[in-house]
Amino acid sequence: MAFERGSVLRGVAAGVLALTVLTGVSACGGNKGGGTFTTQNDEPGFRLFGGRGGGKSTSQAGVIGVNGFLWRASLDTLAFMPLASADPYGGVIVTDWYTNPEKPDERFKATVYILDTRLRADGLNVTIFKQVKDASGGWTDTAATEQTATDIENAILTRARQLRLSNIKN
Repeated sequence: MAFERGSVLRGVAAGVLALTVLTGVSACGGNKGGGTFTTQNDEPGFRLFGGRGGGKSTSQAGVIGVNGFLWRASLDTLAFMPLASADPYGGVIVTDWYTNPEKPDERFKATVYILDTRLRADGLNVTIFKQVKDASGGWTDTAATEQTATDIENAILTRARQLRLSNIKN
């Protein structure tokens, strides 16, 4: 009798499990009262990072998250320094240490933050770090002048305006 009772309980458990799975699957397929799912592109097919759609993308592929003129101008202005990292979506450019050949006892590092999608002076922040070689040959942090950061910000803004004007003419 125990065998029959166990098989009945197993049958009931299997039925409950099957009913649960069917209920879960049917709940996924319905669109009762919910929002409508839309895609950016109605072409058939699948794109790995763009949802549905074919090979061509009508979305803004390649668009960066910050002002393009400020981004390009920042890269152009700091081109003499080695680049450590650049994030066009977050708007952060970090350079590696640069040593001027005329002054080998000091080196500089820059971090540029582009804060806006508009070409504005307050949409840019530059931070300069400076190190000086001490008597033992090691590098010691020292304060860079505020004027250095201001000069680099002004150079970036001037270059961004030039890029914008050349874009308008074309």
